[in-house]
Amino acid sequence: SPFIFNEEALSQFQILKGAFTTAPILSHVNPSLPTIVEADASDYAWGSVLSQVNDSGKHCISFNSQKFLPAELNYEIHEKELLGIVWVFKHWRAFLLSLSDSFEVLRDHSSLQYCMFFKVLTCLQAHWSELLSEFHFSITYRPGRLATLPDAM
Repeated sequence: SPFIFNEEALSQFQILKGAFTTAPILSHVNPSLPTIVEADASDYAWGSVLSQVNDSGKHCISFNSQKFLPAELNYEIHEKELLGIVWVFKHWRAFLLSLSDSFEVLRDHSSLQYCMFFKVLTCLQAHWSELLSEFHFSITYRPGRLATLPDAM
């Protein structure tokens, strides 16, 4: 049947057009603003959002997601969560190292707050710890139900 562009279609088109032209609009990085990295891993992939906070609120800078490689699918969940952070830091390395202050990493996996302080690390975890050591950040636990942006990735 032929497509008919009636009043209902016009109304839906206007709503869609508004969604494409309003927030969240990506912003440029400002090294002096507080920066937040939100990241989350599932069994098969991870997603992340880089954002900054200014006087008018939180603004997204970039989104990123990736499926785990076949070998990575065998990792324990805390290793998948840590691998997600490693990938995010590698991807946004230039931005994160240019910041004038430390930045915050929001995670829904509470044990990662202490990942740099484990007494016994596997070789892989030690390598990741070394990679992460050049960044100035803190990991803050946030319940998974509040992690809507990285989960959507």
